[in-house]
Amino acid sequence: MIRSMTGFGRGEAAGARRKVIVEIKCVNQRYADFNFRMPRELGALEEQLRNMLKVVVRRGRADIFLSLEDSPSFARNVSLDADLAKRYYALLMQLRDDLGLRDEVRLEHILRLPDVVAAAEDSTDQEELASLASTAFAEALAGLVAMREREGMAMRVDLHSRLAKLEEFRTAVSSRAGQLVGLWRDRLVTRLTELAPAAAFDPARLEQEVSLYADRSDVSEELVRLASHIKQMGAALDSTDGEPVGRRLDFICQEMLREVNTVGSKALDSDVASGIIAAKEELEKIREQLQNIE
Repeated sequence: MIRSMTGFGRGEAAGARRKVIVEIKCVNQRYADFNFRMPRELGALEEQLRNMLKVVVRRGRADIFLSLEDSPSFARNVSLDADLAKRYYALLMQLRDDLGLRDEVRLEHILRLPDVVAAAEDSTDQEELASLASTAFAEALAGLVAMREREGMAMRVDLHSRLAKLEEFRTAVSSRAGQLVGLWRDRLVTRLTELAPAAAFDPARLEQEVSLYADRSDVSEELVRLASHIKQMGAALDSTDGEPVGRRLDFICQEMLREVNTVGSKALDSDVASGIIAAKEELEKIREQLQNIE
């Protein structure tokens, strides 16, 4: 099943004292790129969570946001280092005098400095946070995968309809190709007759020119390859092995465009030319869709 590279997932897990909230937002990108934003208390879990994400997201940019909320009944122990605060104050007063300033050194200035006030953390709290973060992250991942798969199913339906139109084009050109040589021969004879109605032309030379045109306008190989590419893309869209197929589909799309362009350059026919334009429009829409497939 193909997946979109865009998606969103959210998960929550609450304990007796804390609640962890996880949000994952994914957008399309050629390679996998993960950006974590989390509180310092959860920083040690980043590698574990990153490994969980790698299993699910193979391509795309993922922004992961983790936040903590304390329950109303939970009060953490807070400590104040009074000696450190006094030393900070003395240094700030000395700096103020050295700079010739008149500003007051207030309590709020001291409280902003590192390690003056600290919230105590115990091992029990860290173990609970790790468990809550894993649970919330797994829930967010499940929501992300579900959304990416829903979008992937919608894109699969759309792409199959566009492949069907390409197959119609290929069939029409194949039917038309068998008539091109005869039509070109008739036009050539008509043109020669108009230019020199009284003059006779060499039938052997005419057949030689027709034969050369037939070689130049033969698109059978291109049509066979185009049929193969259409079949390969359809099979990749229906793949159920879980492996990312976006890059393979993009390559197949490029090859299909190559074959369509070659057919257009060889088959000098107005009906074929109009079909070429329609086929290129479908391929461009396919290419745009493929930019968002994992």
